[in-house]
Amino acid sequence: MVTPANERTVAMNEPHLKNSIDRAAFYKELDTLNLAPLWEVLKGLVPTDPRPFAVPFQWSWTTVRPHLLAAGAAISAEEAERRVLVLENPGLRGKSQITDTLYAGLQLILPGEIAPAHRHTQSALRFVLEGEGGFTAVSGERTTMHRGDLILTPYWTWHDHGHDGVGPVIWMDGLDVPLVGFLKTGFREEHADTAQTSSRPEGYSEARFGSGLLPVGHVPGSLTSPVFNYPYSRTREALHKLSQNDEADPHFGICLRYVNPVNGDWVMPTLGTSMRLLPEGFSTRSYRSTDSAVFVLMEGEAEFTAEGQLPVTMRPNDIFAMPGWSRYSIRASKGDCVLFSFSDRPVHEKLGLFREDKA
Repeated sequence: MVTPANERTVAMNEPHLKNSIDRAAFYKELDTLNLAPLWEVLKGLVPTDPRPFAVPFQWSWTTVRPHLLAAGAAISAEEAERRVLVLENPGLRGKSQITDTLYAGLQLILPGEIAPAHRHTQSALRFVLEGEGGFTAVSGERTTMHRGDLILTPYWTWHDHGHDGVGPVIWMDGLDVPLVGFLKTGFREEHADTAQTSSRPEGYSEARFGSGLLPVGHVPGSLTSPVFNYPYSRTREALHKLSQNDEADPHFGICLRYVNPVNGDWVMPTLGTSMRLLPEGFSTRSYRSTDSAVFVLMEGEAEFTAEGQLPVTMRPNDIFAMPGWSRYSIRASKGDCVLFSFSDRPVHEKLGLFREDKA
Protein backbone atom coordinates (compact mmCIF):
# COMPACT_ATOMS: atom_id res chain seq x y z
CA MET A 1 0.00 0.00 0.00
CA VAL A 2 1.35 3.45 -0.95
CA THR A 3 0.96 6.00 1.86
CA PRO A 4 1.61 9.78 1.74
CA ALA A 5 4.84 9.11 3.59
CA ASN A 6 5.87 6.49 1.02
CA GLU A 7 4.99 8.89 -1.79
CA ARG A 8 7.29 11.51 -0.29
CA THR A 9 10.13 8.98 0.06
CA VAL A 10 9.81 8.13 -3.63
CA ALA A 11 9.58 11.82 -4.58
CA MET A 12 12.71 12.71 -2.61
CA ASN A 13 14.63 9.93 -4.36
CA GLU A 14 13.10 10.70 -7.72
CA PRO A 15 13.28 14.50 -8.31
CA HIS A 16 11.19 14.28 -11.48
CA LEU A 17 8.29 13.02 -9.32
CA LYS A 18 8.43 15.96 -6.85
CA ASN A 19 4.99 17.29 -7.86
CA SER A 20 3.27 13.94 -7.47
CA ILE A 21 2.74 14.27 -3.70
CA ASP A 22 -0.85 14.75 -2.51
CA ARG A 23 -0.37 18.20 -0.93
CA ALA A 24 -3.60 18.14 1.02
CA ALA A 25 -2.65 14.87 2.68
CA PHE A 26 0.89 16.16 3.24
CA TYR A 27 -0.35 19.34 4.94
CA LYS A 28 -2.75 17.32 7.08
CA GLU A 29 0.07 15.10 8.26
CA LEU A 30 2.24 18.15 9.01
CA ASP A 31 -0.58 19.54 11.12
CA THR A 32 -0.62 16.44 13.32
CA LEU A 33 3.08 17.10 14.02
CA ASN A 34 2.47 20.79 14.85
CA LEU A 35 4.25 21.82 11.66
CA ALA A 36 3.04 24.14 8.92
CA PRO A 37 4.32 25.08 5.44
CA LEU A 38 5.67 28.64 5.48
CA TRP A 39 5.02 29.08 1.76
CA GLU A 40 1.29 29.00 2.39
CA VAL A 41 1.39 31.98 4.77
CA LEU A 42 4.59 33.85 3.90
CA LYS A 43 2.95 36.86 2.28
CA GLY A 44 0.67 37.31 5.28
CA LEU A 45 3.50 37.04 7.81
CA VAL A 46 5.83 39.32 5.86
CA PRO A 47 3.56 41.68 3.88
CA THR A 48 4.77 44.27 1.40
CA ASP A 49 3.42 47.02 3.68
CA PRO A 50 1.56 47.29 7.02
CA ARG A 51 -2.05 46.10 7.01
CA PRO A 52 -3.85 47.19 10.18
CA PHE A 53 -7.20 45.74 11.15
CA ALA A 54 -8.27 49.08 12.65
CA VAL A 55 -10.01 51.62 10.43
CA PRO A 56 -10.07 55.42 10.60
CA PHE A 57 -13.02 56.39 12.78
CA GLN A 58 -14.51 59.41 14.56
CA TRP A 59 -16.37 59.55 17.89
CA SER A 60 -18.56 62.65 18.21
CA TRP A 61 -18.56 64.24 21.67
CA THR A 62 -22.19 65.30 21.40
CA THR A 63 -23.14 61.67 20.72
CA VAL A 64 -20.90 59.97 23.27
CA ARG A 65 -21.26 62.32 26.26
CA PRO A 66 -24.96 61.57 27.03
CA HIS A 67 -24.22 57.84 27.14
CA LEU A 68 -21.32 58.42 29.51
CA LEU A 69 -23.59 60.42 31.83
CA ALA A 70 -26.13 57.59 31.62
CA ALA A 71 -23.40 55.22 32.80
CA GLY A 72 -23.00 57.52 35.80
CA ALA A 73 -26.62 56.85 36.73
CA ALA A 74 -26.27 53.11 36.15
CA ILE A 75 -23.16 52.29 38.20
CA SER A 76 -20.97 54.01 40.80
CA ALA A 77 -17.28 54.69 40.28
CA GLU A 78 -16.35 52.47 43.22
CA GLU A 79 -18.55 49.61 42.06
CA ALA A 80 -17.18 49.78 38.51
CA GLU A 81 -13.63 50.46 39.78
CA ARG A 82 -13.24 52.51 36.60
CA ARG A 83 -16.44 53.88 35.06
CA VAL A 84 -15.29 53.93 31.46
CA LEU A 85 -16.83 53.60 28.02
CA VAL A 86 -14.23 51.94 25.80
CA LEU A 87 -13.64 53.56 22.41
CA GLU A 88 -13.82 50.40 20.32
CA ASN A 89 -12.61 50.57 16.73
CA PRO A 90 -15.16 49.15 14.24
CA GLY A 91 -12.40 47.00 12.75
CA LEU A 92 -11.56 45.50 16.15
CA ARG A 93 -14.96 44.88 17.75
CA GLY A 94 -14.81 42.95 21.00
CA LYS A 95 -11.09 43.59 21.52
CA SER A 96 -11.28 46.83 23.58
CA GLN A 97 -8.86 48.59 21.23
CA ILE A 98 -9.03 51.94 19.49
CA THR A 99 -6.20 50.91 17.12
CA ASP A 100 -4.25 47.69 16.65
CA THR A 101 -1.79 48.75 19.37
CA LEU A 102 -3.62 51.31 21.53
CA TYR A 103 -6.43 51.38 24.07
CA ALA A 104 -8.59 54.43 24.76
CA GLY A 105 -11.72 55.05 26.80
CA LEU A 106 -13.74 57.88 28.30
CA GLN A 107 -13.89 57.93 32.10
CA LEU A 108 -16.49 59.71 34.23
CA ILE A 109 -16.26 60.64 37.90
CA LEU A 110 -19.00 62.47 39.79
CA PRO A 111 -18.80 64.73 42.87
CA GLY A 112 -17.79 62.89 46.03
CA GLU A 113 -16.78 59.71 44.23
CA ILE A 114 -13.51 57.81 44.47
CA ALA A 115 -12.19 55.47 41.79
CA PRO A 116 -10.28 52.98 44.00
CA ALA A 117 -6.50 52.80 44.08
CA HIS A 118 -4.72 50.11 42.10
CA ARG A 119 -1.62 49.67 39.99
CA HIS A 120 -0.69 47.79 36.82
CA THR A 121 2.17 47.32 34.41
CA GLN A 122 0.30 49.09 31.60
CA SER A 123 1.35 52.74 31.19
CA ALA A 124 -1.57 55.18 31.21
CA LEU A 125 -2.30 58.80 30.38
CA ARG A 126 -5.32 60.94 31.23
CA PHE A 127 -6.33 63.79 28.93
CA VAL A 128 -8.98 65.93 30.61
CA LEU A 129 -12.00 66.92 28.52
CA GLU A 130 -14.56 68.42 30.90
CA GLY A 131 -15.16 69.62 34.43
CA GLU A 132 -13.41 71.09 37.47
CA GLY A 133 -12.66 69.61 40.87
CA GLY A 134 -11.43 66.21 39.74
CA PHE A 135 -8.04 64.95 40.82
CA THR A 136 -5.67 62.05 40.35
CA ALA A 137 -3.25 60.80 42.98
CA VAL A 138 -0.09 59.04 41.79
CA SER A 139 2.40 57.48 44.21
CA GLY A 140 1.08 59.54 47.09
CA GLU A 141 0.96 62.90 45.28
CA ARG A 142 -2.28 64.51 44.20
CA THR A 143 -2.79 66.71 41.14
CA THR A 144 -5.90 68.69 40.22
CA MET A 145 -7.43 68.19 36.77
CA HIS A 146 -8.27 70.96 34.31
CA ARG A 147 -9.50 70.69 30.74
CA GLY A 148 -6.64 69.97 28.37
CA ASP A 149 -4.22 68.82 31.07
CA LEU A 150 -2.12 65.76 30.28
CA ILE A 151 -1.70 63.58 33.38
CA LEU A 152 0.58 60.55 33.43
CA THR A 153 0.28 57.31 35.36
CA PRO A 154 3.61 55.48 35.02
CA TYR A 155 3.59 51.70 34.92
CA TRP A 156 3.31 49.95 38.30
CA THR A 157 2.49 53.09 40.30
CA TRP A 158 -0.41 53.33 42.73
CA HIS A 159 -3.11 55.67 41.49
CA ASP A 160 -6.69 56.63 42.32
CA HIS A 161 -9.10 59.35 41.21
CA GLY A 162 -11.51 61.56 43.13
CA HIS A 163 -13.79 64.58 42.79
CA ASP A 164 -14.13 67.47 45.25
CA GLY A 165 -16.07 69.82 42.97
CA VAL A 166 -19.47 70.00 41.33
CA GLY A 167 -20.71 68.54 38.05
CA PRO A 168 -19.19 65.70 36.04
CA VAL A 169 -15.48 65.39 35.29
CA ILE A 170 -14.59 63.46 32.15
CA TRP A 171 -11.26 62.51 30.68
CA MET A 172 -9.85 60.22 28.02
CA ASP A 173 -7.70 57.32 29.17
CA GLY A 174 -4.94 56.17 26.83
CA LEU A 175 -3.01 52.98 27.57
CA ASP A 176 -0.63 50.52 25.94
CA VAL A 177 -2.90 47.59 26.88
CA PRO A 178 -2.71 45.80 23.49
CA LEU A 179 1.09 45.93 23.46
CA VAL A 180 1.48 44.70 27.04
CA GLY A 181 -1.13 42.03 26.36
CA PHE A 182 0.72 40.84 23.25
CA LEU A 183 3.94 40.52 25.28
CA LYS A 184 2.04 38.74 28.09
CA THR A 185 3.57 41.05 30.70
CA GLY A 186 0.40 42.35 32.35
CA PHE A 187 0.31 42.51 36.16
CA ARG A 188 -2.25 44.21 38.39
CA GLU A 189 -2.72 44.77 42.11
CA GLU A 190 -5.40 46.36 44.28
CA HIS A 191 -4.41 48.77 47.03
CA ALA A 192 -5.28 47.86 50.61
CA ASP A 193 -7.06 51.23 50.96
CA THR A 194 -9.65 52.80 48.69
CA ALA A 195 -7.54 55.94 48.33
CA GLN A 196 -3.87 56.56 48.94
CA THR A 197 -2.55 58.60 51.83
CA SER A 198 -0.85 61.77 50.58
CA SER A 199 2.88 61.71 51.21
CA ARG A 200 3.87 64.80 49.19
CA PRO A 201 2.17 68.17 48.64
CA GLU A 202 0.46 68.92 45.33
CA GLY A 203 2.93 70.42 42.87
CA TYR A 204 5.94 68.71 44.41
CA SER A 205 6.94 66.80 41.26
CA GLU A 206 6.58 69.86 39.05
CA ALA A 207 8.72 71.94 41.41
CA ARG A 208 11.36 69.23 41.60
CA PHE A 209 11.55 68.33 37.92
CA GLY A 210 9.40 70.66 35.82
CA SER A 211 11.11 74.04 36.12
CA GLY A 212 14.05 73.46 33.81
CA LEU A 213 16.03 72.32 36.83
CA LEU A 214 17.00 68.92 38.18
CA PRO A 215 18.22 67.94 41.64
CA VAL A 216 22.00 67.48 41.70
CA GLY A 217 22.85 63.81 41.55
CA HIS A 218 19.38 62.78 40.41
CA VAL A 219 19.32 59.19 39.16
CA PRO A 220 16.25 58.32 37.07
CA GLY A 221 14.21 55.57 38.65
CA SER A 222 11.81 55.15 35.74
CA LEU A 223 11.63 55.48 31.97
CA THR A 224 8.56 57.70 32.44
CA SER A 225 8.73 61.44 33.05
CA PRO A 226 8.81 62.35 36.78
CA VAL A 227 6.47 65.25 35.94
CA PHE A 228 3.00 63.75 35.79
CA ASN A 229 0.83 66.82 35.08
CA TYR A 230 1.44 68.91 31.97
CA PRO A 231 -1.05 71.82 32.24
CA TYR A 232 -2.92 72.86 29.12
CA SER A 233 -2.55 76.54 30.00
CA ARG A 234 1.22 76.31 29.67
CA THR A 235 1.08 74.18 26.51
CA ARG A 236 -1.44 76.49 24.86
CA GLU A 237 0.64 79.58 25.63
CA ALA A 238 3.72 77.98 24.08
CA LEU A 239 1.81 77.11 20.90
CA HIS A 240 0.44 80.64 20.65
CA LYS A 241 3.84 82.29 20.99
CA LEU A 242 5.41 79.99 18.43
CA SER A 243 2.56 80.56 15.98
CA GLN A 244 3.29 84.30 16.07
CA ASN A 245 6.85 83.81 14.81
CA ASP A 246 7.41 80.34 13.37
CA GLU A 247 6.35 79.04 9.99
CA ALA A 248 3.96 76.11 10.30
CA ASP A 249 5.36 72.73 9.29
CA PRO A 250 3.55 71.63 6.10
CA HIS A 251 2.62 68.24 7.62
CA PHE A 252 2.10 69.08 11.31
CA GLY A 253 1.45 72.81 11.67
CA ILE A 254 2.92 74.21 14.89
CA CYS A 255 3.57 70.96 16.73
CA LEU A 256 5.19 70.31 20.12
CA ARG A 257 5.81 66.98 21.78
CA TYR A 258 5.63 66.46 25.53
CA VAL A 259 9.05 65.50 26.89
CA ASN A 260 10.68 63.83 29.86
CA PRO A 261 12.76 66.64 31.43
CA VAL A 262 15.36 64.15 32.65
CA ASN A 263 16.46 62.95 29.23
CA GLY A 264 14.46 64.82 26.58
CA ASP A 265 12.75 61.59 25.47
CA TRP A 266 9.02 61.01 25.08
CA VAL A 267 7.14 61.25 28.37
CA MET A 268 6.49 57.49 28.41
CA PRO A 269 8.45 54.58 26.95
CA THR A 270 5.45 53.26 24.99
CA LEU A 271 3.19 56.30 24.49
CA GLY A 272 4.19 59.46 22.64
CA THR A 273 2.11 62.61 23.15
CA SER A 274 1.96 65.90 21.28
CA MET A 275 -0.12 69.04 20.83
CA ARG A 276 -0.38 70.96 17.59
CA LEU A 277 -1.90 74.21 16.37
CA LEU A 278 -3.19 74.67 12.83
CA PRO A 279 -3.94 78.30 11.91
CA GLU A 280 -7.39 78.90 10.46
CA GLY A 281 -7.49 77.83 6.81
CA PHE A 282 -4.25 75.85 7.07
CA SER A 283 -4.23 72.42 5.43
CA THR A 284 -1.58 69.83 6.18
CA ARG A 285 0.01 67.89 3.37
CA SER A 286 -0.85 64.22 3.08
CA TYR A 287 1.05 62.13 5.62
CA ARG A 288 1.34 58.61 6.96
CA SER A 289 3.60 56.81 9.42
CA THR A 290 3.89 53.35 10.90
CA ASP A 291 2.63 54.38 14.35
CA SER A 292 -1.10 54.49 15.00
CA ALA A 293 -2.50 57.61 16.64
CA VAL A 294 -5.52 58.98 18.50
CA PHE A 295 -6.48 62.64 18.02
CA VAL A 296 -8.63 64.88 20.23
CA LEU A 297 -9.73 68.31 19.02
CA MET A 298 -9.47 70.97 21.72
CA GLU A 299 -10.36 74.18 19.87
CA GLY A 300 -11.86 75.23 16.54
CA GLU A 301 -13.21 72.93 13.84
CA ALA A 302 -11.10 70.66 11.68
CA GLU A 303 -11.73 68.56 8.61
CA PHE A 304 -10.05 65.15 8.70
CA THR A 305 -9.52 63.34 5.42
CA ALA A 306 -8.35 59.75 5.88
CA GLU A 307 -7.28 57.43 3.11
CA GLY A 308 -10.26 55.81 1.43
CA GLN A 309 -12.85 57.84 3.36
CA LEU A 310 -14.85 61.01 2.86
CA PRO A 311 -13.80 64.04 4.97
CA VAL A 312 -15.31 64.30 8.46
CA THR A 313 -15.74 67.42 10.57
CA MET A 314 -14.16 67.41 14.02
CA ARG A 315 -15.48 69.67 16.78
CA PRO A 316 -14.19 70.23 20.33
CA ASN A 317 -13.72 66.97 22.30
CA ASP A 318 -14.32 64.83 19.21
CA ILE A 319 -11.92 61.90 18.96
CA PHE A 320 -10.42 60.33 15.84
CA ALA A 321 -8.53 57.04 15.52
CA MET A 322 -5.88 56.86 12.81
CA PRO A 323 -4.43 53.38 12.10
CA GLY A 324 -0.77 53.06 11.27
CA TRP A 325 0.37 53.58 7.68
CA SER A 326 -2.93 55.22 6.78
CA ARG A 327 -2.59 58.42 4.79
CA TYR A 328 -4.41 61.48 6.12
CA SER A 329 -4.56 65.27 6.05
CA ILE A 330 -6.14 67.88 8.34
CA ARG A 331 -7.62 71.28 7.49
CA ALA A 332 -8.41 73.98 10.06
CA SER A 333 -11.86 74.81 8.72
CA LYS A 334 -13.06 77.16 11.47
CA GLY A 335 -10.80 79.16 13.77
CA ASP A 336 -7.34 78.11 14.86
CA CYS A 337 -7.42 74.39 15.60
CA VAL A 338 -5.62 72.83 18.57
CA LEU A 339 -5.20 69.05 18.52
CA PHE A 340 -3.86 66.65 21.13
CA SER A 341 -2.63 63.25 20.02
CA PHE A 342 -1.01 60.15 21.44
CA SER A 343 0.56 57.24 19.60
CA ASP A 344 2.87 54.24 19.95
CA ARG A 345 5.71 56.03 18.13
CA PRO A 346 8.26 55.63 20.98
CA VAL A 347 8.09 51.85 20.56
CA HIS A 348 8.64 52.09 16.80
CA GLU A 349 11.61 54.40 17.26
CA LYS A 350 13.31 52.30 19.93
CA LEU A 351 12.94 49.15 17.84
CA GLY A 352 14.17 50.87 14.68
CA LEU A 353 10.82 50.29 12.96
CA PHE A 354 9.51 53.84 12.60
CA ARG A 355 8.90 54.98 9.06
CA GLU A 356 7.01 57.96 7.68
CA ASP A 357 5.86 59.01 4.23
CA LYS A 358 5.55 62.74 3.59
CA ALA A 359 3.75 63.66 0.40
